[in-house]
Amino acid sequence: MSGHSKWANIKRKKGANDAIRGKITTKIGREITIAVQMGGADPTGNMRLKLALSKAKANNIPKENIQRAIQKGLGASEGAGYEEFTYEGYGPGGVAVMLDIMTDNRNRTAADVRHLFSKHGGNLGETGCVGWMFKQKAIFVVEKETFADEDELMDIVLEAGAEDMKAEDDVFEISAAPSDFDAIEKALGEKGIETASAEVTMVPDTTVKLEGKDAEKMMALVDALEEHDDVQNIYANYEIEEA
Repeated sequence: MSGHSKWANIKRKKGANDAIRGKITTKIGREITIAVQMGGADPTGNMRLKLALSKAKANNIPKENIQRAIQKGLGASEGAGYEEFTYEGYGPGGVAVMLDIMTDNRNRTAADVRHLFSKHGGNLGETGCVGWMFKQKAIFVVEKETFADEDELMDIVLEAGAEDMKAEDDVFEISAAPSDFDAIEKALGEKGIETASAEVTMVPDTTVKLEGKDAEKMMALVDALEEHDDVQNIYANYEIEEA
């Protein structure tokens, strides 16, 4: 498992326990609601909503949950009191960690997140301490069982503006600049190629390989952060063997 592989993270979330699954559903619903409030219910002109819906699809969020979140965004003040910002810190073994936060109480969240880092062998850092290690990228994942021709897929996505494509186990992972997200999504759609995941995320320049106790502590930290209501997204540069 790798901290920078979104597909690894998606597989991990799909296999998560019911408590964490429930948290993921709630967080994605909140993201959809706020995206609708900020930019309307049409994903064609609302990139944030488009990405939130893609995340919902990748995590098998029921359609009724998605519609309920959209309706909240259209008619309620659900997200009026929320602040959005980023926390940065270090996990076990010097792993760089970035968190997207959405909270209605900054002081409470800061205390909670600092405690979780400390409890699991890490520490919350200052703004900018690890952000320079990450770059924003559009990442698409195509399962080989839905489209197995690697050469054809590479031709399609490179022509649409992709920077790279690599094969990982049973999937192809395509990376691009965020500005090329729409063009690649359109190119894949025109060829009838389904994506298991399509989003704009933070990708690290380098990774840290973890083993033994550090690996166990890092996964415990990720679990604890995922369980926290105010942590929307977790980005990290660890690599851990799936076994």
